[in-house]
Amino acid sequence: MWHHRYAKLVAACTVLLIAAGGMVTSTDSGLSVPDWPTTYGWSMFTFPLSKWVGGIRYEHSHRLIASTVGFLTIILAIWTWKVEPRAWVRKLGFAALGAVILQGILGGVTVLLFLPPAVSIGHAGLAQIFFCLTLTLALVTSPGWKDAAEPVADPTLRRLAAVTTAAIYAQILTGATMRHNAAGLAIPDFPWAFGHVIPPIWSAKIAIHFAHRVGALVVTSLILATSAHVLSHHGRRRELARPASLLLALVAVQIALGAFVIWSGKDPVINTAHVVNGAALLGTSLALALRAGRRSTAPAPVVPGSAVLGLPVRVRPPVRDAEVRL
Repeated sequence: MWHHRYAKLVAACTVLLIAAGGMVTSTDSGLSVPDWPTTYGWSMFTFPLSKWVGGIRYEHSHRLIASTVGFLTIILAIWTWKVEPRAWVRKLGFAALGAVILQGILGGVTVLLFLPPAVSIGHAGLAQIFFCLTLTLALVTSPGWKDAAEPVADPTLRRLAAVTTAAIYAQILTGATMRHNAAGLAIPDFPWAFGHVIPPIWSAKIAIHFAHRVGALVVTSLILATSAHVLSHHGRRRELARPASLLLALVAVQIALGAFVIWSGKDPVINTAHVVNGAALLGTSLALALRAGRRSTAPAPVVPGSAVLGLPVRVRPPVRDAEVRL
């Protein structure tokens, strides 16, 4: 239980890290500290508090939170390797460690190369992958996951949940592309686009922004389809119904936040809340997809005394009367 709780703590701290990164981007503070890994020549951990002013406060806080999450992930990877009997879960722990190390390197390269959009977008996309890894570790180490014996025999749900999760991640990447290309207000009105359904004028930034809006419609449609399928076919299974219901609430909040980002002129707090809620959407959809795709871990029944060379033989279903007559 303590290992599972610690995994949940790391996942929660990852959300905090995503929020800190969102504030850096939303306040244009990415180069407030122009050197890396030092901070104006100081060690990151000894930089005077009196100098935490303006954008430095956001950028330096982001670095400290990232370092803390990295340290927590080292402990999580080692702890998972020591106590987890499933080899794939142990590998997952070290995959999370590798992701957070690469994430730190990308963050430093972003500063040293003066915020190139491609590297910044990769940094944002990898942050979401790292969050998904920590969330998966928290899920698969939970008692509910380990004790569940009945799999979900619904290939339609498995496909729907997987496609929805992939679409949400693609939408997050489109949003990161929009933010790091300064296209957040390329279309200044909502729900219209320059007073029209389709923008009457085009540029690269307008195209990126409009693609994000179209992606939002696609993601919303997929979430509605996935949640409706779960609630209509698996409404009594709480492990499926709860994330499906949460998805509906989160996507409604996400649409409202997206609208207020435009109406507020890209207010930093609202913009950051939009980023964090997007991560919550991705994590919830991933949890649903993992539960829908989970296979039963119960051992197959064997006939007593029928194992040859230690290999169990499955029990044949009993023959029915109708089969005997046939």
